[in-house]
Amino acid sequence: MKLEIEKGQLVRGLSRLQAIVEKRSTMPILANVLITAVQDKKKKGGLELAATDLEIGIRGILPATISESGSLTVSARKLFDIAKELPEQPVQLSTSDSYTLNITCGRSKFSLAGTDATEYPEIAEIKPADLATLPAPVLSEMIDKTIYAASTDESRYNLNGVYLEVDKKEGKIRMVATDGHRLALIEREGLELANKLDKGVIIPRKGLAELKRLLDEGNTTELKIGFEGSSVLVKSEEVSLVMRLIEGEFPNYSQVLPKQVGSTIIVPTQETIRALRRVALLSAERSRAIKVVLSEGLLTISATNPDLGEAQEELDINYDGETIEIGFNATYVLDALNTTGAKEARLCVSEANAPAEIGASEPDGSRAVVMPMRL
Repeated sequence: MKLEIEKGQLVRGLSRLQAIVEKRSTMPILANVLITAVQDKKKKGGLELAATDLEIGIRGILPATISESGSLTVSARKLFDIAKELPEQPVQLSTSDSYTLNITCGRSKFSLAGTDATEYPEIAEIKPADLATLPAPVLSEMIDKTIYAASTDESRYNLNGVYLEVDKKEGKIRMVATDGHRLALIEREGLELANKLDKGVIIPRKGLAELKRLLDEGNTTELKIGFEGSSVLVKSEEVSLVMRLIEGEFPNYSQVLPKQVGSTIIVPTQETIRALRRVALLSAERSRAIKVVLSEGLLTISATNPDLGEAQEELDINYDGETIEIGFNATYVLDALNTTGAKEARLCVSEANAPAEIGASEPDGSRAVVMPMRL
C-alpha cells in the first residue's frame, strides 16, 4: 500500500471511528481501524477507513492519491493521535512486509505496528431493496430531540434505543425514546420513508450518537436510509453506517402521554434553565430532586439538602389557577428545556402526581414528558 492524502482529510476520517472502536474488548483487534487503499474505479478510488464493534459498522472513503493498493489494520486511537499532531502538509502512508504502517509528513516519520487485514472481523454490509431519502437537518433534529431520553440501563435493552415508526396515512415519521422516567417524541414529514417501513424498529442509542456526529460535520445535506432483516443502513456520499437493530418490543408509549392538558404556563427558556441550574446545585446528588410550585403569578423552584442547605428561585408567570406543588428530577427538566430550541417554553401540569409536558411555546411536532417525583 502506498498513497498520499491531505492531513485534514485523514484526521476527519479517523475522528468518525473513535467512539465505535472497542478499547476494552475481549477482541483486541476491535480497537483497530481497517485501512484499505482502493484503486478500483468503480469504488471511485481513495483511502477507505472502516471499523466495527460487531453491532455497528462504519465505512468511509477519503480522496487520496493511490500509488499501490493494499490493506492492514492499526490502532485507531494511536493513528488518530499521530495524525492530529502532524504538520499541515500532505501525508504519505505506506506498508512494509511486516504489516507496519509507515507515516511520513514533512520531516516527521512514524512506524506503527499493525496486523494482517484478513484478521479483522467482517464488517456487516446490507443492500436494502429500497432506500429512502431524508434531509439531513430533519434527521439531526429528530435525533437531538429524542436520544437524551433513551435508557442507559443495559438490563432494559428494549429501552436502549430510539423507536422509529411511520404513520403511512399521514405520511409522517415518528421517533420516541423513554427510560421509564421521561419520554421524548417528535414527528416530521417523511412520506418516502413511511412508504418503505412496514413496522416500528428500535435503533440503538450508540448508533444514533455516531450518526448525529456525521450529520454535525455539516457537509451532508441528505441521507439514504434502508432496512434489511434486523439491520439498518444509513449512507451519505462519503460514509455508510450499518447498525444492528435492537430486538424486543417497545412499550406502549401512548399510555404515558398526558390525556389532559391541565394548566399551561409560558416561561422564558434560558432564564428558567439558569434558575434550575442554580437550584440544582443544592439538590440531592443522587435524585437531583427539586420542588416546583405554581401559584398566582409565580413559579417557585426550590431544593432542600440536609447536608448542604436550601436554594430557591422565583419567576414571574401568567398564572391564576390553584396552587400546584410537584417534584421533579432537575436533570430531566433541564434536558427537556434544552432541546426545545425556542425562546419561550411551555410547561403543562394538571396535578401533583401527574406527568408534566414540556415543549416549545408554539407546537412544533415534538413533546417531552417528565414523570413526577415524591419529595
